Amino acid sequence: MIKLLINGINGKMGQEVIKSLKNYPDICLVGGLDKVTSSNSTYPTFQDFNFVSEMPDIVIDFSVPEATISLLPNLVCKSIPIVIATTGFNKDEQNQILDASLKIPVFQSANMSYQIALMGNILSQVSKELPNSEIEIVDVHHNRKLDSPSGTALMLAEKINSANNNKFYYEFNRLNKKEKRKPNEIGFSSIRGGNIVGEHQVLFFDDNEVLEIKHTSYSRSIFADGAIKAAKFLVGKKAGIYDMGDLFS
Repeated sequence: MIKLLINGINGKMGQEVIKSLKNYPDICLVGGLDKVTSSNSTYPTFQDFNFVSEMPDIVIDFSVPEATISLLPNLVCKSIPIVIATTGFNKDEQNQILDASLKIPVFQSANMSYQIALMGNILSQVSKELPNSEIEIVDVHHNRKLDSPSGTALMLAEKINSANNNKFYYEFNRLNKKEKRKPNEIGFSSIRGGNIVGEHQVLFFDDNEVLEIKHTSYSRSIFADGAIKAAKFLVGKKAGIYDMGDLFS
């Protein structure tokens, strides 16, 4: 039996993970961490890792960057692996995650969907076949999402860039630009509103045609399920950084 702790347990995704656990009888929820606690919870919830009553075998993290980073030293100290599904890390925070991965197994992905992982692989191939296309990435999310562009949009761009010798640079703001679009530019547009779970669209523009590759998420359960599968994969692994490519290879 795998003992699981959820960081951000009272958030929307933390609750989705709890719902999905019914399909995994080999995983036992021992509690969660959250700045917001509830007396009505059927599981123990803590604001501080030092007060966790039962040590987990693995942590699934659906929180915010500062909560993830503050937890890492405790996990390193206890040799507990972590699945990081949180996005929006700055460069320094990402370096801290990489440092932790030298000592514990860390699974990190901006999107836990299998189809998004597949989309990334498709984009790698398509971008090499269309070397002269102009590329734009559009992400659409609910009005509560904090980071923009989404971590998934950046991840998809990285898949394209790494497949093309990193020839592209990213353009996030054209408001004050008074110049034509540059050939090796990947442009980003983010739309926030309503309760949309997530939509990502990558467009390849040529003079006489446009190729569009699009993924739409209708339920948060796909991310919860992917995170649980990642947790099962990570238990027993050696220290290092892992991602969806490792899970589905």
